[in-house]
Amino acid sequence: MSGLIADFRLASRNLARNARRTLAAMLTVVFGVAAFLLAGGFIAWIFEQMRESVIHSQLGHVQIVRPAFFEKGIADPYAFLLPERSEEQALVERMPGVRRLAPRLALSGLISHGETTIAFIGEGVDPVGERSVSSQVNIVSGRNLETGGEAAVILGEGLARGMGVAPGDEVVLLTTAANGSPNAVELRVAGTFATTSKAYDDSALRLPIRVARKLMRVEGATSWVVLLDDTEKTAEVSRYLSGKLPGDRFEVVPWTALADFYNKTVVLFSRQVGVVRLIIGILIALTISNTQMMSVLERTNEIGTSLALGLRRAVVMRLFVTEGVLIGVLGGALGVLLGFALARVISAIGIPMPPPPGMARGFLGEILIVPRLAADALLLATLTTFVASLFPAWKASRMIIVDALRRGP
Repeated sequence: MSGLIADFRLASRNLARNARRTLAAMLTVVFGVAAFLLAGGFIAWIFEQMRESVIHSQLGHVQIVRPAFFEKGIADPYAFLLPERSEEQALVERMPGVRRLAPRLALSGLISHGETTIAFIGEGVDPVGERSVSSQVNIVSGRNLETGGEAAVILGEGLARGMGVAPGDEVVLLTTAANGSPNAVELRVAGTFATTSKAYDDSALRLPIRVARKLMRVEGATSWVVLLDDTEKTAEVSRYLSGKLPGDRFEVVPWTALADFYNKTVVLFSRQVGVVRLIIGILIALTISNTQMMSVLERTNEIGTSLALGLRRAVVMRLFVTEGVLIGVLGGALGVLLGFALARVISAIGIPMPPPPGMARGFLGEILIVPRLAADALLLATLTTFVASLFPAWKASRMIIVDALRRGP
């Protein structure tokens, strides 16, 4: 330990001997780390916003369905109905960490207003239970569903625009009931809603689940949507419920298994962050390597003298590597502090963003720097400077003593 402390003291003095060059190298690390944090923090914020939007507008944290519902239920969803009330549903609702369980009944058909008829996908929902589950379904005009028995419907804003309807208008839903017979219901448009998915808003509607059951002539639900008090508990709760519920009658599906667009976006953006990390790492490595090589050339006589006095070559190499690591650690720490400060300022102002593909509205972006990202940035600075210092340090340790001493100051 004492030897390591001595190495750091000596390395600090050597860096201070040429403060200008050391400062230039350190600033490269500082701004590189800050740039990595800002880029990564913006992506992290997008991930969090997309995740919470998907959970709180469509999927919930966990969905409980009949086995194979998502593979075969599209063709015949009513062959996979869950009971309206059961011991299993009560078990889920009592579980610690579960905020709400909301039943949903999937349906599809045609919606008609005047001479306009458009295909729709719909969900029968419990208006009261769904409020917390779908907290990010934003009502654009009119109002949300209020009671389970009202003859009302809310439409995605794209669907409402295509139909040419507004809150207060009457529409007719035409479906094929579970027994194969046609059925229809006349409903008043209570309001229009918007989510982050334009494709969903262009074809989706919601109505009270009691009305949906009468329309489809069924009882029960096609899925139970579970909302948790913490998204990080999703995997844990899914495993617990899978162990508690009979596997031959229930399938527990976490939201990550259903959010295909989100998963692909995470993969794509993570690769982009990886490219940014690589570019910044190369820039830092080139700067540190150049700085160390210049230091070696300037101190040739000093290195030769040290070797002639009996200093081991391994110690010489270790000293130069320590100098590089010190630049990385100090520059990385300052870069993290600078990144945090810039992230706060930028987030307070906001980053105006146009509507991404598949979305109807733009948004104000922010920078979210999580501890893991800050640790990655510090690790990037430390490892990059360590690797960049190896070759100059090796060159210094392999000097021929006679040739080094011949090159006088």
